[in-house]
Amino acid sequence: MQVSVGKTEILRELQLFQGIVERKNTIPILGNILIKAEESKSEINIFATDLEVGLRSRCVAEVSKGGALTLPAKKIFEIVRALPETKISITETAKGSVTIAADRFNSRIQTLPKEDFPALPEPTGTGTVSIPSGSLREMVAKTQFAVTGEDTRYFLNGALLILSRDSMSLVATDGHRLALASVDRGDVEEKDKTPSEENGEEQRVILPKKTLWELARLLTDGESTTMYERGENHLFFDIEGRQLVSRVLDAQFPAYERVIPKGNNKRVEFERDRFISAIKRVALLSSERSRAVKLKIEKGRVEITSSSPEVGEASEEIAVEYDEEQVEICFNAQYLLDFLSVTDSDNVTLDFKDEMSQAVLSPLATEGCSYTYVIMPIRV
Repeated sequence: MQVSVGKTEILRELQLFQGIVERKNTIPILGNILIKAEESKSEINIFATDLEVGLRSRCVAEVSKGGALTLPAKKIFEIVRALPETKISITETAKGSVTIAADRFNSRIQTLPKEDFPALPEPTGTGTVSIPSGSLREMVAKTQFAVTGEDTRYFLNGALLILSRDSMSLVATDGHRLALASVDRGDVEEKDKTPSEENGEEQRVILPKKTLWELARLLTDGESTTMYERGENHLFFDIEGRQLVSRVLDAQFPAYERVIPKGNNKRVEFERDRFISAIKRVALLSSERSRAVKLKIEKGRVEITSSSPEVGEASEEIAVEYDEEQVEICFNAQYLLDFLSVTDSDNVTLDFKDEMSQAVLSPLATEGCSYTYVIMPIRV
């Protein structure tokens, strides 16, 4: 194989593959990308997988000789990044050896047999659903941080995607907080809806945590559309000429609807930026283990406090409109900041009942994406 590619074009694609390829794995070929080229086409096709998540992409190229080869993903990315803005030549010189050259630079890289590279599953092209890319990106951003990092709770290692005829939702929880983002799909044309959607049925599938992170990297805020298909064991997302392939997370997601409280009868409204600043300052003296900050909510004000036997204590007061009984409620400061950092509303509301029940944070104004964040109080 012999091809020539522009640095900017190939670097953009190689960067997207870095999250797919695992730095440490027991199967050496999974550290490589596969490149295929046909002489009849002015492009190369690039593949990577860790057997759970895979990515297909392509790049404009001048193909002198077709073929296929593998290259170590991290090393080729580092080489291309270090090169000047020029054409880069990739040539298979001998079995197990590839030359990378540009201007006066020349290198030879040891590689692995292309036959060892695992085949990526192929979509069937049936049951494809059209999803606005900007909406999906916003939903991922507002929920992915709530996915648990504890492998022991396998059923929480992803976010639940719900597709219905007129709406779509993404839900994530780690057992201590829950993030729910929903958008309307009413403007999606009938031809872009699956038969099950047309019959009013919901599609529910859990997107693994790594899939969410890769979607966040691939999706844009523009008016583009993502084509989604669920296969028997895999999910396929076609995003602006690239295809993300994900293994289905075979688990039962918790009944999240039961977690969202219905009886919260008290509300406080905060200016988002003011609330963020106060929490960040006060949390500096919170316990490193619990990260707890206490909200003392009383008429006309909220006092945010923290204390740590090893460090000290801090407090800050915020003026609010509140006429109910006094309540003192503790939260993990990072959990509060996670929500506040991704909501785009100038003001947010905190709905609560007492110091022991789940509270709900929501943006006061929503544009396109409705957002609900349930957070459990903590005991200190």
